[in-house]
Amino acid sequence: MPAIAPTRYHLSAFDPNAHLFEVRCAIDDPASDGQRYRLPTWVPGSYLIRELARHFVEVRAENAAGAVAIAKETKDTWRAAPCAGPLTVIAKVYAFELSVRTAYLDATRGYFNGGAVFLCPVGREDAPCTLQIAQPDGPVYGEWRCATTLTPAEGVWTFRAADYDELIDHPVELSAFQLGEFHAGGLTHLIAISGRVDVDMMRVERDLARICQGQIDLFGGTPPFPRNYLFQVMVVGDGHGGLEHRSSASLLTSRKSLPLPDSADATDDYVNFLGLASHEYFHAWNVKRIKPQAFTPYDLSRESYTRQLWAFEGITSYYDDLTLVRSGVISTPKYLELLGRAITNVLRTPGRHVQSIADASFDAWIKHYRPDENSPNAGVSYYAKGALVALALDLTLRLAGRATLDDVMRALWRHHGEAGVGVPEDRILTLASELAGRDLGDFFGRYVDRTEDPPLAELLGSHGVALELRAATGANDRGGKPATTNKARMWLGAKLGTDLKLQHVFAGGPAERAGLAAGDTLVAFDGVRASPEGLNMLLERLPAGAHVPIHHFRRDELMLSNVVLVAAPLDTAWLAFDDQATDAALARRAAWLGTDAAMAATA
Repeated sequence: MPAIAPTRYHLSAFDPNAHLFEVRCAIDDPASDGQRYRLPTWVPGSYLIRELARHFVEVRAENAAGAVAIAKETKDTWRAAPCAGPLTVIAKVYAFELSVRTAYLDATRGYFNGGAVFLCPVGREDAPCTLQIAQPDGPVYGEWRCATTLTPAEGVWTFRAADYDELIDHPVELSAFQLGEFHAGGLTHLIAISGRVDVDMMRVERDLARICQGQIDLFGGTPPFPRNYLFQVMVVGDGHGGLEHRSSASLLTSRKSLPLPDSADATDDYVNFLGLASHEYFHAWNVKRIKPQAFTPYDLSRESYTRQLWAFEGITSYYDDLTLVRSGVISTPKYLELLGRAITNVLRTPGRHVQSIADASFDAWIKHYRPDENSPNAGVSYYAKGALVALALDLTLRLAGRATLDDVMRALWRHHGEAGVGVPEDRILTLASELAGRDLGDFFGRYVDRTEDPPLAELLGSHGVALELRAATGANDRGGKPATTNKARMWLGAKLGTDLKLQHVFAGGPAERAGLAAGDTLVAFDGVRASPEGLNMLLERLPAGAHVPIHHFRRDELMLSNVVLVAAPLDTAWLAFDDQATDAALARRAAWLGTDAAMAATA
């Protein structure tokens, strides 16, 4: 059988000041009835129809004879007129979204996810691909380098991929980035940091090496990617996000999250960055290779529904910080603080009793990436509560004594990840039950398919950790630590922005009962001009049952609502070692957290 001629792509920074890439796609054998081209509508790992075609500002076609007619058939497909090959389609793509999901171009940096810029010739999805990236001309680009895990081919900035799916799963960074390097699992790992930042690269290399090696060891000691791994890090003034790929991760982080040279302590922002990197690296196994059956293969033309995202994102969210403590990057007290904050975040979400994490997974396409003012009341994050259910599952398995969640993940890797077999909807339940030696249907029914809170206090107690609940001490209290004051505090039942606009009004709270609504702009509390500080003082000063007149604008109309304050709920969690824990509980805690390594950390 003759070899299939490759689909040839060429990308250039056509006009960085206008944020335009030019992308050429050439094939030798266009379809006789007119070659169709399709662009993905969503990006794997980010479950939202993103309408990527909206950034295509011009599409034309040509062959050796000259221009070829091409017309748009649907929002994301084009068809060229029947013609002889080779046929080249040329697209200009607007790229100015500072995110990890699409594409960006200016005179300082170029970045793209392949699905946002590369048209796929329909019928040639399995054809090999080549990509040549043009080096920009001009002194401003003199220090630009290219960072990607695409397989290099002959030529400068030239690469190849086995098929279209592989082509779009290796994002590309073009800039004068700083480059770090470390080894884990016998393979080279690179860190390309773009943006203006002074960073202690040696510290980042050391900490990421521990994290990556810890995850490699968890899954059996062999990395799942064939050559190397790349962390692409874009530094901005304020931002946080990441997206996983088969052998790389794109990260967006704030400048303050990276350690300065010679900095002594690991700040909360730096620990947050390490948790983000840990999360995306864990995805190299869990979701890039251990995939829901619905994603095998991906259908990027429409939504792919699964009720399992709580496992692929929630379990990953559980392991991201757990890896930090197990690898000795943070201490066990710091891990307990992070876990307390995670529990607090979920407890402050009334919607956890409205929507199950299985339903939240299914509805990711219409809810998770489109939050609104009522989201905390109507739904729950499959990341946040999914992580707590993963914690509960792990501790439940450990208490039974036959298996752990580590064993479940390794079994998923053997039976599905390495085998390339999608995970059926009920497989995690059946596999966990097999390893536990008992039916876990009640656990999954109550905490995954329904909306009950898992019994974390009881489970943590069996592992030598006490879970305590208290009221918040202020608007910036994220939990994780004991209260700094014993003074009682009242609750408005709403979240106030710095612009004095109510961002969320929580179901059943005083603000909702008084008729306040999200979007209202507060003007005065009890006859005094409103301010966040003034509200905080009022909530500390007044007793339960106090009536507070609040003037506020809704749209352009001034309104008056009378709020009756109630005591702040006990929704703020903090964790501590249990001094009365049994030897068995202490042994379980050590096995769970890897105490010996973690206690040596100073962060």
